[in-house]
Amino acid sequence: MLVGNKTDLSDKRQVSTEEGERKAKELNVMFIETSAKAGYNVKQLFRRVAAALPGMDTPDHKPPEDMQEVILKDSPNDVKDPEGNCAC
Repeated sequence: MLVGNKTDLSDKRQVSTEEGERKAKELNVMFIETSAKAGYNVKQLFRRVAAALPGMDTPDHKPPEDMQEVILKDSPNDVKDPEGNCAC
């Protein structure tokens, strides 16, 4: 998997989409562009990685019924104080 990240910083782009696609084809890997900051294509990236895992490519594969999507949010304890110490 070849991932082009930080697509939200288009003015600082170093590699074009076409270059990324060519390199991925050359390496025989999947290519995707993402932005973790903007949340662009992040879920899709993980879905593609999971789908590429051994045993995940069978047509009868279904996610476990008890599987849930978990959305993590920053908590006040994740913030460091001005001196750089953890507030945990």
